[in-house]
Amino acid sequence: MTSLEEQKFLNDLDKKLWTAADKLRSTLSAAEYKHAVLGLIFVKYVSDSFASRRKDLEKDLRNPEHDYFLDAADFNSPEEYEAEINLELEVRDYYTEKNVFWVPMRARWKVLQDNAKLPAGADLPWSKINAKGEEVPEKMKTVGFLIDDSLEAIEKDNPKLKGILNKTYSRLNLDDSKLGELIDLVATIPFNHGSLGSKDILGHVYEYFLGQFASAEGKKGGQFYTPKSIVSLIVEMLQPYKGRVYDPAMGSGGFFVQSEKFIKEFGGKIDNISVYGQEYNHTTWQLAAMNMAIRGIDFNFGKQPADTMNNDLHPDLRADYIMANPPFNMKEWWQEKLEGDVRWKYGTPPQNNANFAWLQHMIHHLSPQGSMALLLANGSMSSNTNSEGEIRKNILEDDLVECMVALPGQLFTNTQIPACIWFLNKNKEATDKKRARKGEVLFIDAREKGYMKDRVLRDFTLDDIKDIADTFHKWQGSSLSGVEVPALSEVEGYEDIPGFCKSVTLDDIRKNDYVLTPGRYVGTEEQEEDSEPFAEKMTRLTTDLKKQLAEGNRLEAEIKKQLGGLGYEL
Repeated sequence: MTSLEEQKFLNDLDKKLWTAADKLRSTLSAAEYKHAVLGLIFVKYVSDSFASRRKDLEKDLRNPEHDYFLDAADFNSPEEYEAEINLELEVRDYYTEKNVFWVPMRARWKVLQDNAKLPAGADLPWSKINAKGEEVPEKMKTVGFLIDDSLEAIEKDNPKLKGILNKTYSRLNLDDSKLGELIDLVATIPFNHGSLGSKDILGHVYEYFLGQFASAEGKKGGQFYTPKSIVSLIVEMLQPYKGRVYDPAMGSGGFFVQSEKFIKEFGGKIDNISVYGQEYNHTTWQLAAMNMAIRGIDFNFGKQPADTMNNDLHPDLRADYIMANPPFNMKEWWQEKLEGDVRWKYGTPPQNNANFAWLQHMIHHLSPQGSMALLLANGSMSSNTNSEGEIRKNILEDDLVECMVALPGQLFTNTQIPACIWFLNKNKEATDKKRARKGEVLFIDAREKGYMKDRVLRDFTLDDIKDIADTFHKWQGSSLSGVEVPALSEVEGYEDIPGFCKSVTLDDIRKNDYVLTPGRYVGTEEQEEDSEPFAEKMTRLTTDLKKQLAEGNRLEAEIKKQLGGLGYEL
């Protein structure tokens, strides 16, 4: 877990880097500039990782106790020995065996940074041939070309990165001096700090910049970014610590990043999960893949971006955990081939709204023991438009719904539509960790939680997240460490709280026509009883009002007097 001192270091670094980077933006929009900055952070990461492995390897080559040891006595001269060391340091297998990306000489950060300062049109250190083996025209010898060529070389030598890196720097409307300054700025991101390594620091900076760009882009930016606090809340409630984790509308991969943090926090290993995702937007798909590569998370996002509804890249996947924040109330999604799709087990979703298509797509991909969380517009909890009410009823009668959370407004950069979270579980029977919850649904009304972080956006505090997640886990009986609990009344620590949470039976939901709005069930917060008799209160309030009116008259007279002395009249 990050110490307070390390967290302060990261926060200070975030602000310094963002302020400096934003000053260099010039005429570029946030949407374009995003790829310029995040692509360079990725190059810095692979170079730092490569340099760190190279340093360790050199120690091993000179260490008599290591299998890689090269004995200087076996060579004719110190120069011959050093030459052999340098040759060994360029053996690709030494890096790939440690899951470190191989970085060819032309793409290493120091080479990039040094040559970014060369005069325009100067010969590149590797002559006039680019990473593709093509001759480089004089007009192409720019800093933008230099970066694109570095990315091309990295992709060429690392098949896992094929198609992931955004090689568009030479087409950006940033002059060489601005790109050179941006390279120098990213170069200031350190290798390590305290217990933080390059992966931790660069991963944190990458995530922070994603959030900042989402804010800068407003509505458009929100399409690739789910607020960190919402992602953290869902991950804390689902606790995806082992198995297959899937996000069919993954954006920049925020749910996977928080899953990694959750696993580390509880002493697990990221190797215990397999990550699957899908994204329609090509550049966002690239952002997500770089996000995973920086953290060393093995991922399967398909070979290309694709529309989840019409081109499911993981048709046979049955995931243990599914988390998603798809576009709300998506209208243009239906194609004729979707009629009778195997995913529509609970009813064909309306053609002008994809909410219940996303819901059923995720249910279809759940394993028999799987659980899921889906962010949807509030209308999904009560709408009877077309087939939505019938689909909701069928899902409830199949006893899949476990918890409904109503969220406060103004949480998202891209929409003001009020939202909720659906939590579903394929198995509500008793397990070694949870009590039996058949025929029960927990409702949480979190609309009063959070704080305004600025004039536009609301956010959750860590205490808000903990309060909501703890309520859910207590209700599940998670704190009982394997003791099977036959009834909710025996769950230690959980209790209904008026205005916030209530456990409800399926019979109660039937009586409410299968409406799932938490406010309908949790009631209102209990108010402190007013012990002051009405007659006494009325007398006190009337007296206070007379005093305030008298003071108002006095102040008005004083103002008139002062203005009269200055020659003014009211």
